[in-house]
Amino acid sequence: MGTTRVSVDRERCPGAGMCVLTAPEVFDQDPDDGRVLLLNAEPPTARRAAAQTAGGVCPSGAITLHEPESSGS
Repeated sequence: MGTTRVSVDRERCPGAGMCVLTAPEVFDQDPDDGRVLLLNAEPPTARRAAAQTAGGVCPSGAITLHEPESSGS
């Protein structure tokens, strides 16, 4: 079973901070430019839903979740 990975595109980030409000265990904001900082590229199961919500509320789409590929049974 794979692990969900999170990636961010700091160039697309407008610094809105919605990700930090939604998933502070996974994201932070750079104190210099306000853009997203990724704290945990592989959030634990308990934080995965919050990371997914943060990706959905990001106004610029700077957050991407990479779900593990399921192996066919």
